[in-house]
Amino acid sequence: MLHLYTDSSPNGFKATIALEELSLPYHLHHVRIDEGEHRQPAFLALNPHGRIPVLADSETDIVLFESAAILLYLADKTGKLLPTEPQARWEAIKWLQFHASSIGPLLGQRVHFEWFAKEPILPAIERYQRLTKEVFAVLDHALASRTYLAGEDYSIADIAHFGWMHIARIIGLDFSQHRHLSAWYERVADRPAVRKGVTLPAPATGA
Repeated sequence: MLHLYTDSSPNGFKATIALEELSLPYHLHHVRIDEGEHRQPAFLALNPHGRIPVLADSETDIVLFESAAILLYLADKTGKLLPTEPQARWEAIKWLQFHASSIGPLLGQRVHFEWFAKEPILPAIERYQRLTKEVFAVLDHALASRTYLAGEDYSIADIAHFGWMHIARIIGLDFSQHRHLSAWYERVADRPAVRKGVTLPAPATGA
């Protein structure tokens, strides 16, 4: 049995969307970050960094944190959501890594400095506004010639990016000027598993 430990967050949504897309049975454990449950010893034994999501596979005794690793594991376990043809496979992995190293961290910092920092730090706000606009342009350019990030097939690369783009849309971070990125967002958002995944374990505001 798969056990997913998560909360309502862009990184958590990646795991719930993937599990729903793959129709895998799993047990959902709601780790309530606002109540400090991610800092409790039981959770820290699963991820010493205290971050969600965490996936534990009782059949293999494999425990994973970091959403990109979880997506790769689920794709490998099922043989789905990751192309088998080498060029397309590495294209998907490339964009998955682009998300993990660029999109996720940059949007996370932008959200922090614009919405949660106790005092506004204008240089930081301007920096992350500029950097997120740049990576949105990169995604828009890539999607101008393909339906999904790895080509014509939906993959874990799309799931990874959607988690943060969903939150960006909810909080009013406008990327409508990037028409290819916006069209991709609507295609992915319309998938039944995606619509369900962003409500687990509880919907983010506006989901």
